[in-house]
Amino acid sequence: MTARRSSWLSCRGGITVRPVSRAVRIRGDVVALALLVAAIAVGFGFGIRLYGSKHFPGAPDTFGEWPILAQWAPHIGIGTPLSIMVAIAVIAWGPSLAARLPWRKALLLAYLTSVGWIVSLALIDGWKPGIAEQLTSGDEYLKEVPGITDIGVFLRTFSARILDFQPDSWTTHVSAHPPGATLVFVWLDRLGLSGGGWAGILCILVGAVTAVAVPAAVAALGKPSLARATLPFIVLFPGAVWLGTSADAMFAGVTSAGIALLALRTKLSALAGGVLLGFGIFLSYGLVLIGLLALCVLLYPNGGVGSIRLLGIAVLGAGAVVATFALAGFWWLDGYHLVVERYYQGIANDRPYWYWVWANLACLALVIGPAVAAGLPRAWRYPLVAAAIVVILMADISGLSKSEVERIWLPFAVWLVPAAGFLPRRRWWLVAQAGTALMVNHLLLTNW
Repeated sequence: MTARRSSWLSCRGGITVRPVSRAVRIRGDVVALALLVAAIAVGFGFGIRLYGSKHFPGAPDTFGEWPILAQWAPHIGIGTPLSIMVAIAVIAWGPSLAARLPWRKALLLAYLTSVGWIVSLALIDGWKPGIAEQLTSGDEYLKEVPGITDIGVFLRTFSARILDFQPDSWTTHVSAHPPGATLVFVWLDRLGLSGGGWAGILCILVGAVTAVAVPAAVAALGKPSLARATLPFIVLFPGAVWLGTSADAMFAGVTSAGIALLALRTKLSALAGGVLLGFGIFLSYGLVLIGLLALCVLLYPNGGVGSIRLLGIAVLGAGAVVATFALAGFWWLDGYHLVVERYYQGIANDRPYWYWVWANLACLALVIGPAVAAGLPRAWRYPLVAAAIVVILMADISGLSKSEVERIWLPFAVWLVPAAGFLPRRRWWLVAQAGTALMVNHLLLTNW
């Protein structure tokens, strides 16, 4: 067992973070709040919102983008007391438990608590609207599942049905993603776990893997104290609002697990990580950008022959996935080019680039919460956080993520969370994180 892997398995000691120079004076939380207020003001002032009559038939007139896709609908539900209890428990005992529990037990507790946090937030909307019906609308994956009786035919004909305005066009979400995303729900159905409830539970359970993968990767890369400081923040991640039954939650869980496996830096883990990340690009085209995080993990803190060898093994694993899909009849690049065309056949044409290129970042501010935003000026040099920032900026500038990034960027946003571990007075910042998620879910009825 290598020394680095051992540090991941037996991460111990108190939570200490190197103090930051007084030269760092940028208040990331203030900047994030200002950006969010500006996005809301400009969005309403210029009428940059989507009304039900045009794009969402049957939706209330208040259904729009502010800058997240949601409608103003203050409400409470069975999840209200549950989510408040989870938040209080993590704020009260999370930091101390993260500091003193054996590392494996700390990770297990983080996973279970994350599941509880995600489920309790979703239940604020109720079981059906919050979980069981989230993936059953006419635009979602489950609508197509009953018609996929032959997986071979599905893969061979997938690209031909991506473009819109033809009789057999895929639904919006199926066409907008590679076939791997739909295949997951087909396999779930074949196991006898059909319907929106099981699909929602799967997304929650896989999405909560981020609560283990992110701190595990940080610890494996030689920062055990930072990893422990990150644990309560990744558990109370405000993005948990969208980790609940969004398919992108599943994408985040799969790719974060892949990155964590690469961070272990063994041949077997590199191969497994490569396979997961390879499958990730068949869940969402944008996840090809995760490759930058993979390079960061494999080449940090220094490169060398060993790192290059592990990179080669990871590429081999990812390549095997690409080859499997290609032999089955789906070529990733063909799908990507057609998806770009499909993107501009619809709602993207009504979303002005000049607004969303910065309003997306305002949306991200709600997803990561004030603590992570406050920590970014202190943590942006930390390789994992820096790589995540670059990936997000690349996705933003591309113009292929105009709006809805509260779910689309979940696989990237979770890697910003270690920035909160650089902050002092972490308990108060945990209050701010929990408050953000509770406010969003109680005041707005989100689309996911």
